[in-house]
Amino acid sequence: MLAKDILIKIFSQQRKLWELREQALCSLRNRYSARLTYCSDASFRRSMQNVCKRKQMLNYENSDGLGRPACLENASQIALRGAVRWTRTLISSRSFSVNTCRSKNSNSDLGGESQDLEDDLLEDGDIDQLIQQQITTGVGDQDHRVFIVHPDIKWGQRKPRLTTAALQMEEAVGLVSTLQNWTVVDKIIVSTKTPEKRRIFGKGNFQALTERIRGLPQITAVFVNVECLAPVTERELEGAWGVKVFDRYTVVLHIFRCNARTKEAKLQISLAEIPLLRSQLKNDLANLDQQGGGSRYIMGSGETFMEVQQRLLKERELKLRATLEKLKRKRCLLRFQRQDRDFPIISVVGYTNCGKTTLIKALTGDAGLQPRDQLFATLDVTVHAGQLPSHMTVLFVDTIGFLSQLPHQLIDSFSATLQDVVHSDLIIHVRDISHPESLNQKVDVLNVLKNLQVPSRLMDSIIEVHNKIDLIDGYQPTEPNIQPISALKGQGLEVLKKRIEDVILKTTGKHILTIKVDLSSSQLSWLYREATVQEVGVVPEEGTANVKVIISSAAYGRYRKLFQAS
Repeated sequence: MLAKDILIKIFSQQRKLWELREQALCSLRNRYSARLTYCSDASFRRSMQNVCKRKQMLNYENSDGLGRPACLENASQIALRGAVRWTRTLISSRSFSVNTCRSKNSNSDLGGESQDLEDDLLEDGDIDQLIQQQITTGVGDQDHRVFIVHPDIKWGQRKPRLTTAALQMEEAVGLVSTLQNWTVVDKIIVSTKTPEKRRIFGKGNFQALTERIRGLPQITAVFVNVECLAPVTERELEGAWGVKVFDRYTVVLHIFRCNARTKEAKLQISLAEIPLLRSQLKNDLANLDQQGGGSRYIMGSGETFMEVQQRLLKERELKLRATLEKLKRKRCLLRFQRQDRDFPIISVVGYTNCGKTTLIKALTGDAGLQPRDQLFATLDVTVHAGQLPSHMTVLFVDTIGFLSQLPHQLIDSFSATLQDVVHSDLIIHVRDISHPESLNQKVDVLNVLKNLQVPSRLMDSIIEVHNKIDLIDGYQPTEPNIQPISALKGQGLEVLKKRIEDVILKTTGKHILTIKVDLSSSQLSWLYREATVQEVGVVPEEGTANVKVIISSAAYGRYRKLFQAS
């Protein structure tokens, strides 16, 4: 076969492949136009034409003297490689910079150890690449005018017992209001037997709700206040209402994305997006099947475009998990370094916006902490040093806030961060006692701790703090063994510090001892270095001192071995 005939055949195959790509691209662009920002048609075509010229056409530089190609690639190999590149381009076109995402949030402050972890990550190009490839999961960075729908379960096991539909609606409004330029246009509570129906609501309620939504042309999205919508339900609702439909998983994930400041948090959010992206791909596959295009294969490769996207998504998930496992090992190293210094570690946990950061700032005097009155202001674990009344140095760990109906996939993605709670010496559970759902929030927090498999020794020694008592006139504690405070006003903090000290001494096996030391030796300097020195009473005529210290059993054993103390 002459070179001219070969070229004609290759160009014919390439033209068919290009037409197939154009059809798939147009179909996907129509479905994603409300949620994704693509590159322009002209720039996309130029990009694809350049790829074809470079990689899929004959390489004339390697041809022989008669103009015939030195080698020809199999047509299916050309097509499959082109499809993979097309899919990567498609995924890349969905990516966005997390730092440009807007929320009602300023730059969060990092603790010293978190900054050390960040410094290690700055040199990792793979992590930077993963973050730059972060994929938007349907929300994008556009503004929305939202209609909120709360399904109110009237009876059955799934009916909430410790809250009301009105309070749940109030929390949903708070979630939307956290995002800058997202506004609530209207809201409604609709009764249902179970939210697991295909359309969630009964026929009559659904028809009335649809008429109300379509009668508000200014809305751009509907927020259905359930944990997670099934792909088929999301598709049904969007088709009936003609706007984007979000659930709690999507909205909370978008808040996380907007508030994330460290690379670790951004990677954890990317991992949490994977299940949502996988559901969206199933939706796309169903739509293609309905249009008669879901079973198209890539010219002999044995894979459809959808299968290629699913495979690339799986590759990304594996890479994210491997990267986060590396970060987990670095966190373990930092944790071991803290333990080597023998500093007690106190984790402060609680429902989102309960005042954890404000409490840590009040206990440590750390001016770098800037608490904010908003949901999920803290997404990164930070560590802050403070002193108890005995001058014992302790480390307070600020953690991510919890939320009711928070999907398990989201908690699993942040498990590496929350492992600091599992390995602490004491847990302080902060409750916003002024909140009408305080009891329900307590149950949610304890359930999350249980799912994290926190040891029973830690669960039994939890100090429960009732915060914001200044907002309640004539506050009187209604539960035993709780500590009432106002972190903002400073009420009850000294009593709380004393209780923390008592529990720490008990749980860590530290002792308060008075040791007689020889001032001519290095005993005193050793005690300052290895223990907490409270008082030093010098006896000049003897050249000794009586030193009151807080010391662990292990450190005291080393002291006796070094100085033969009796």
